Amino acid sequence: MTALVGPSGAGKSTSLALLERFYDPTGGEIRVDGHPITGISRASLRAAIGYVEQDAPVLAGTVRYNLHLADPDATDQECWHALDQVNLGGRFRGAEGLDTPLGERGISLSGGERQRLALARVLLSDAPIMLLDEPTAAVDSHNEQLILDAIAATAKDRTLIVVAHRLSTVTDADQIIVMEDGRVNSRGTHHELLRTSPLYRDLASRQLLGE
Repeated sequence: MTALVGPSGAGKSTSLALLERFYDPTGGEIRVDGHPITGISRASLRAAIGYVEQDAPVLAGTVRYNLHLADPDATDQECWHALDQVNLGGRFRGAEGLDTPLGERGISLSGGERQRLALARVLLSDAPIMLLDEPTAAVDSHNEQLILDAIAATAKDRTLIVVAHRLSTVTDADQIIVMEDGRVNSRGTHHELLRTSPLYRDLASRQLLGE
């Protein structure tokens, strides 16, 4: 699990766009498993990536329909397991269950619920690479911890890259890359960066995070 942190405009979300080949770098090279991504078709690359963006989209239709976008063959049991991982199972275990209609653009869901549904969809896809752009931006502290637990569980089996403004999301990351003005300012674990990176220490102090 690698986290990208830094001030607004540092280049964090741009880095995710480059990884997905929304556009290609003008210098340097990005590799996946040792292979330059310019030699991998966009379709193949994106099939290996699960992406949860900050404003997570939900399509008009049922809960099952939205989850099946990740895996059309997923069983109901697998769908419920993904929902339970992000603390959404109880929300839909009513009369209509997975057939609950969500309305146009998920209008019946809160912002946090939309984000958690998008994360459940990515968990169901079982993609080997996961890109998360502010995965807990719209949730409260209780649901933030539930999502962090789900992310930690999935990170054991895949590459996970998380963009975060809320540093509490990524203090347990294997490495944190601090970005500034489009460049890497420093890298290390949370505890290492508190000692060695003035920029990270400033970001952490503003959010009342310490050792």
